[in-house]
Amino acid sequence: MKSIVIIGCGNVGLEYLKKLCMIDMALDISLIDVDEEKLVGEILDLEHSLVYRNNNISLKVGNYNDCDNADIVVITAGVPQARKDRMSDLEKANEIAVDITNKLRETSFNGIILVACNPLDVITELIAHYTDYPYNKVIGTGTMLDTARLKSLISKRINVKPSDINAYVLGEHGNSQFVAWSNANIGLENLSMFLSLNDKEELEYETLHMGGTITKCKGYTSDGVASCLLELTLCILNDLKKVYSVSNYNTTYDVYLSTPCIIGKKGIDKVINIKLTSDEEEKLKESSEVISEALDKILPKELY
Repeated sequence: MKSIVIIGCGNVGLEYLKKLCMIDMALDISLIDVDEEKLVGEILDLEHSLVYRNNNISLKVGNYNDCDNADIVVITAGVPQARKDRMSDLEKANEIAVDITNKLRETSFNGIILVACNPLDVITELIAHYTDYPYNKVIGTGTMLDTARLKSLISKRINVKPSDINAYVLGEHGNSQFVAWSNANIGLENLSMFLSLNDKEELEYETLHMGGTITKCKGYTSDGVASCLLELTLCILNDLKKVYSVSNYNTTYDVYLSTPCIIGKKGIDKVINIKLTSDEEEKLKESSEVISEALDKILPKELY
């Protein structure tokens, strides 16, 4: 039986948990959160729903000892979602990351860490640094979510299934993200044949602000990022070798940011070396600088 530990059971953690409970796989799931009483209620409610599914899923209020034999630890703990700037709560988010990694280091965990808490790229790198885990085993959801949003928007505009659209949002999961339009295509035809320059600008703007739009309407985002976590989980547990734009350590810029990677049982199996235009390369560099500047506020380079 595969084992997963979820650290932080707020909106995102619970949505991810519910999606796990809908798949046909034997899973041992442990939940860690400061509000254990709420977890008891969530577990009881989910157990009743599982009666009507052919699932072999074990749920429990856990502790860090459960990480010893876990295949995946998913970290969704963080501060409430900021409406304007993901970097605004960096110091508090770092305190949470320090607390989690201090406890995680005391275990014998040797699996894959998935991170879905903001500021995503900065926190993912800090968790990799604090745990001293191999970079391929610490993965942030990154622009995988933004890429899904982009594909959804393009699909509605040109009436093509999202799964048949090959396009990626790269860089920071934040304000400096950008779309690699030069590599975006349907089949083997570049998306420029389907979209005007104005279309692209509008779609990129909508993608960037989609999180804020959803938050304004419902108060938070949860379903999209939980689906990303579920997909990465399935890739790891089943060694699917699928390609997603996730936050990973970039050797060129010496920071975590999002580029396409092959995801399998080892975590990041391979980073795809994509060819960008000079303008896109400059945008990726600018994105790396935004992340690096934020990191320096918490962890100056001389301390690395």
